[in-house]
Amino acid sequence: MRDVRRQLETQVLKAARTFPAIVLTGPRRAGKTWLLRHLFPRAGYFLLEDPDIVARLRADPHGFLDSVKPPAILDEVQHVPEILAYIRARIDQRPRRVGQWFLTGSQESPLMQGVTESMAGRAAVLQLLPMSVRETPKVSLLRGGYPEAVARPASARLWLASYLQTYLERDVRAVTAVKDLATFRRFLALLATRHGQVLNKTSLAAPVGVSVPTIAQWLSVLETTAQILIVPPFYENLGKRLIKSPKIYIADSGLACHLLGIETAADLAKSPFAGALFEGFVAAEIVKAQVNSGRRRELYYFRDEQGLEVDFVLPGRRSTIRLIECKMTRTPTPAMAVSMLRLAESIKRTRGRETSIEMVLLHEASRAAIRTSALVPGVRALFWRDFLDELP
Repeated sequence: MRDVRRQLETQVLKAARTFPAIVLTGPRRAGKTWLLRHLFPRAGYFLLEDPDIVARLRADPHGFLDSVKPPAILDEVQHVPEILAYIRARIDQRPRRVGQWFLTGSQESPLMQGVTESMAGRAAVLQLLPMSVRETPKVSLLRGGYPEAVARPASARLWLASYLQTYLERDVRAVTAVKDLATFRRFLALLATRHGQVLNKTSLAAPVGVSVPTIAQWLSVLETTAQILIVPPFYENLGKRLIKSPKIYIADSGLACHLLGIETAADLAKSPFAGALFEGFVAAEIVKAQVNSGRRRELYYFRDEQGLEVDFVLPGRRSTIRLIECKMTRTPTPAMAVSMLRLAESIKRTRGRETSIEMVLLHEASRAAIRTSALVPGVRALFWRDFLDELP
């Protein structure tokens, strides 16, 4: 997808004018290497998965770095995290030289620990997620946003299967000691069936036959490698008994469909998971928009013990709150907005009537769709692509 402009480019270029180093993290195959080599074509490139380069670096780190003439891209730096201390020393010698070191890493947890200890104040840390709908309309619920799957949709199924295998064999074992990969595969398949549900570690542990602490460790691996999306609950003193566990989604909808055995649009249309997949797709697109614009992630859901539930709560500027319902339908109706209206009333009673609340019902496209906004004051019904275009 060389013709696609990644939205994070603006943030990367801005950081390169301000910081000596940039650390670009994100899931494997999201396009980190391509982005840096595209933006900085004159920078030297070194892949730290190459055994010869790794051996040279570990045997003589100063000698290796002396042979590197910045600016330089050091790809997959998590394989040799000790290099960060040596780069820090070189930055400190010439702290005013910006845009010199570009580091990538597929696994965030070990890499971030090294950055925190070695590069604090010297590096801008950015995250590149798979491609978004705003970057190319070829991104879809069925195929997801990984560049290879988007570029070659006919072979997306094979690519996703290969990606899953590579992720299991390389990334998972690099982060934690998963001894039984077959059990971990069963866990991933089970997790896909819980897509969009409130996280319950006990209910995941029993069918797989492992302990709850093991499930917690595996979920941590998936989160730190950006394979799952955790959406925390929106909590305010609304006079209600609220659900306080997060909701969980497979981060890429194409990978989620693959794990669920959904291969075609017809499979998706009749799948009992279609609504949850649509909901997770919207959540991922919102997070991508936030990350790509350099803002922190802020996405919540609401559910209380009496059954009141709203898919997403999105804080906005100047104390604005946006309530979002996702319905995989081409015929939105006023009844679909009831939960948002009830929650909005509760929030206004707590915060005050001057609180600004926007309510949006997202749905599939239809030429003859009835707009809920014409029937329910304060609620807009939007084709989901139109909503994504509105995001900052």
